Amino acid sequence: MKQVEFYFDLGSPYSYLGFYQIQKIAKQNQAQVIWKPVLLGGIFKATGNSSPMAVPAKASYSMIDMGRWSKLWNIPIQMNPYFPINTLNLMRVITAVQLYQAEKFLTVLNALFDAMFGHPRNLNDINELISLLQSLGFSTEQVQTWLSDEHVKAQLKNMTEEAIGRGVFGAPTWFIGDEMFWGVDHLHFVEMELAKS
Repeated sequence: MKQVEFYFDLGSPYSYLGFYQIQKIAKQNQAQVIWKPVLLGGIFKATGNSSPMAVPAKASYSMIDMGRWSKLWNIPIQMNPYFPINTLNLMRVITAVQLYQAEKFLTVLNALFDAMFGHPRNLNDINELISLLQSLGFSTEQVQTWLSDEHVKAQLKNMTEEAIGRGVFGAPTWFIGDEMFWGVDHLHFVEMELAKS
Protein backbone atom coordinates (compact mmCIF):
# COMPACT_ATOMS: atom_id res chain seq x y z
CA MET A 1 0.00 0.00 0.00
CA LYS A 2 1.17 3.54 -0.75
CA GLN A 3 2.37 5.46 2.30
CA VAL A 4 2.79 9.10 3.25
CA GLU A 5 4.64 10.05 6.44
CA PHE A 6 3.35 13.04 8.37
CA TYR A 7 5.57 14.90 10.86
CA PHE A 8 3.46 17.18 13.05
CA ASP A 9 3.21 19.08 16.33
CA LEU A 10 -0.15 19.83 17.96
CA GLY A 11 0.91 23.45 18.51
CA SER A 12 1.08 24.12 14.77
CA PRO A 13 -2.14 25.50 13.27
CA TYR A 14 -0.92 24.48 9.83
CA SER A 15 -0.45 20.93 11.15
CA TYR A 16 -4.09 21.12 12.26
CA LEU A 17 -5.20 22.00 8.72
CA GLY A 18 -2.86 19.39 7.27
CA PHE A 19 -4.14 16.71 9.65
CA TYR A 20 -7.61 16.83 8.13
CA GLN A 21 -6.57 17.40 4.54
CA ILE A 22 -3.97 14.61 4.38
CA GLN A 23 -6.60 12.11 5.49
CA LYS A 24 -8.82 13.11 2.57
CA ILE A 25 -5.91 12.91 0.13
CA ALA A 26 -4.77 9.53 1.49
CA LYS A 27 -8.28 8.09 1.24
CA GLN A 28 -8.71 9.31 -2.35
CA ASN A 29 -5.38 7.74 -3.31
CA GLN A 30 -5.70 4.56 -1.23
CA ALA A 31 -2.63 5.51 0.79
CA GLN A 32 -1.74 4.93 4.42
CA VAL A 33 -0.71 7.86 6.64
CA ILE A 34 2.26 7.11 8.91
CA TRP A 35 1.88 9.46 11.88
CA LYS A 36 5.10 11.03 13.22
CA PRO A 37 4.62 13.17 16.36
CA VAL A 38 7.57 15.51 16.95
CA LEU A 39 8.57 18.45 19.13
CA LEU A 40 8.61 21.46 16.85
CA GLY A 41 10.55 23.47 19.41
CA GLY A 42 13.36 20.94 19.22
CA ILE A 43 13.35 21.12 15.43
CA PHE A 44 13.43 24.93 15.50
CA LYS A 45 16.35 24.89 17.93
CA ALA A 46 18.32 22.38 15.85
CA THR A 47 17.72 24.15 12.53
CA GLY A 48 17.74 27.82 13.54
CA ASN A 49 14.13 28.20 12.42
CA SER A 50 11.38 29.92 14.43
CA SER A 51 7.62 30.09 14.57
CA PRO A 52 5.99 32.50 12.10
CA MET A 53 4.11 33.82 15.14
CA ALA A 54 7.43 35.16 16.46
CA VAL A 55 7.61 37.65 13.57
CA PRO A 56 4.77 40.19 13.88
CA ALA A 57 4.32 40.83 10.14
CA LYS A 58 4.46 37.11 9.36
CA ALA A 59 2.05 36.36 12.22
CA SER A 60 -0.49 38.85 10.83
CA TYR A 61 -0.20 37.37 7.35
CA SER A 62 -0.42 33.81 8.68
CA MET A 63 -3.82 34.57 10.22
CA ILE A 64 -5.11 35.66 6.80
CA ASP A 65 -3.43 32.72 5.09
CA MET A 66 -4.91 30.15 7.48
CA GLY A 67 -8.33 31.64 6.87
CA ARG A 68 -7.91 31.12 3.13
CA TRP A 69 -6.96 27.45 3.54
CA SER A 70 -9.78 26.97 6.04
CA LYS A 71 -12.29 28.34 3.54
CA LEU A 72 -10.82 26.42 0.58
CA TRP A 73 -10.88 23.07 2.37
CA ASN A 74 -13.92 23.74 4.58
CA ILE A 75 -11.92 23.06 7.74
CA PRO A 76 -13.04 25.45 10.51
CA ILE A 77 -10.12 26.98 12.42
CA GLN A 78 -9.86 29.38 15.35
CA MET A 79 -6.60 30.70 16.74
CA ASN A 80 -6.27 29.46 20.30
CA PRO A 81 -6.50 32.50 22.63
CA TYR A 82 -4.02 30.81 24.97
CA PHE A 83 -1.41 30.48 22.21
CA PRO A 84 1.47 29.82 22.37
CA ILE A 85 0.89 26.56 24.17
CA ASN A 86 3.77 24.41 25.39
CA THR A 87 3.02 21.15 23.62
CA LEU A 88 5.47 18.89 25.48
CA ASN A 89 2.70 17.21 27.52
CA LEU A 90 0.39 17.01 24.50
CA MET A 91 3.05 15.39 22.35
CA ARG A 92 3.96 12.94 25.12
CA VAL A 93 0.31 11.95 25.47
CA ILE A 94 -0.20 11.35 21.76
CA THR A 95 3.09 9.46 21.56
CA ALA A 96 1.98 7.28 24.49
CA VAL A 97 -1.37 6.55 22.87
CA GLN A 98 0.42 5.63 19.64
CA LEU A 99 2.73 3.27 21.56
CA TYR A 100 0.28 1.68 23.97
CA GLN A 101 -3.28 2.11 22.64
CA ALA A 102 -2.83 2.55 18.90
CA GLU A 103 -6.48 1.77 18.19
CA LYS A 104 -7.43 5.03 19.96
CA PHE A 105 -4.72 7.15 18.32
CA LEU A 106 -6.81 8.97 15.72
CA THR A 107 -9.66 9.58 18.16
CA VAL A 108 -7.30 11.19 20.67
CA LEU A 109 -5.37 13.11 18.02
CA ASN A 110 -8.60 14.49 16.58
CA ALA A 111 -9.76 15.57 20.05
CA LEU A 112 -6.45 17.26 20.86
CA PHE A 113 -6.30 19.11 17.54
CA ASP A 114 -9.92 20.19 18.01
CA ALA A 115 -9.09 21.50 21.50
CA MET A 116 -6.20 23.46 20.01
CA PHE A 117 -7.76 25.05 16.94
CA GLY A 118 -11.31 23.79 16.44
CA HIS A 119 -12.94 24.61 19.78
CA PRO A 120 -9.93 26.07 21.62
CA ARG A 121 -9.21 25.18 25.23
CA ASN A 122 -6.36 26.18 27.52
CA LEU A 123 -4.17 23.12 27.12
CA ASN A 124 -1.34 24.92 28.94
CA ASP A 125 -3.36 23.92 32.02
CA ILE A 126 -2.60 20.29 32.90
CA ASN A 127 -6.01 19.96 34.57
CA GLU A 128 -7.72 21.03 31.35
CA LEU A 129 -5.71 18.43 29.41
CA ILE A 130 -6.56 15.72 31.94
CA SER A 131 -10.24 16.69 31.83
CA LEU A 132 -10.24 16.35 28.04
CA LEU A 133 -8.56 12.94 28.22
CA GLN A 134 -10.96 11.80 30.94
CA SER A 135 -13.82 12.53 28.55
CA LEU A 136 -12.14 10.07 26.17
CA GLY A 137 -12.01 7.35 28.82
CA PHE A 138 -8.52 7.82 30.28
CA SER A 139 -7.89 8.13 34.01
CA THR A 140 -5.85 10.85 35.69
CA GLU A 141 -3.42 8.18 36.84
CA GLN A 142 -2.99 6.88 33.30
CA VAL A 143 -2.22 10.32 31.91
CA GLN A 144 0.24 11.12 34.68
CA THR A 145 1.98 7.77 34.16
CA TRP A 146 2.35 8.48 30.45
CA LEU A 147 3.76 11.96 31.04
CA SER A 148 6.62 10.52 33.09
CA ASP A 149 7.13 7.32 31.05
CA GLU A 150 10.78 7.10 29.96
CA HIS A 151 9.90 5.00 26.89
CA VAL A 152 7.44 7.69 25.75
CA LYS A 153 10.03 10.44 26.31
CA ALA A 154 12.65 8.50 24.35
CA GLN A 155 10.25 7.75 21.49
CA LEU A 156 9.29 11.43 21.10
CA LYS A 157 12.94 12.49 21.25
CA ASN A 158 13.92 9.84 18.70
CA MET A 159 11.13 10.85 16.32
CA THR A 160 12.19 14.50 16.58
CA GLU A 161 15.82 13.60 15.91
CA GLU A 162 14.74 11.40 12.99
CA ALA A 163 12.89 14.38 11.49
CA ILE A 164 15.91 16.66 11.89
CA GLY A 165 18.13 14.01 10.32
CA ARG A 166 15.85 13.89 7.29
CA GLY A 167 16.00 17.64 6.76
CA VAL A 168 12.74 18.66 8.46
CA PHE A 169 12.80 22.29 9.63
CA GLY A 170 9.12 22.93 10.33
CA ALA A 171 5.66 21.41 10.52
CA PRO A 172 3.66 20.09 8.85
CA THR A 173 6.08 18.05 6.76
CA TRP A 174 5.27 15.02 4.62
CA PHE A 175 7.46 12.37 3.05
CA ILE A 176 6.67 9.98 0.23
CA GLY A 177 9.71 7.73 0.15
CA ASP A 178 12.68 10.08 0.42
CA GLU A 179 10.90 13.07 -1.11
CA MET A 180 10.01 15.82 1.37
CA PHE A 181 7.06 18.23 1.15
CA TRP A 182 6.78 21.09 3.65
CA GLY A 183 3.67 23.11 4.37
CA VAL A 184 0.00 22.81 3.47
CA ASP A 185 0.63 24.84 0.32
CA HIS A 186 2.56 21.86 -1.05
CA LEU A 187 -0.11 19.25 -0.43
CA HIS A 188 -1.08 19.35 -4.10
CA PHE A 189 2.41 17.96 -4.83
CA VAL A 190 1.80 15.22 -2.26
CA GLU A 191 -1.47 14.45 -4.01
CA MET A 192 0.22 14.34 -7.43
CA GLU A 193 2.97 12.04 -6.16
CA LEU A 194 0.49 9.63 -4.56
CA ALA A 195 -1.65 9.63 -7.69
CA LYS A 196 1.22 8.48 -9.89
CA SER A 197 2.83 5.96 -7.53
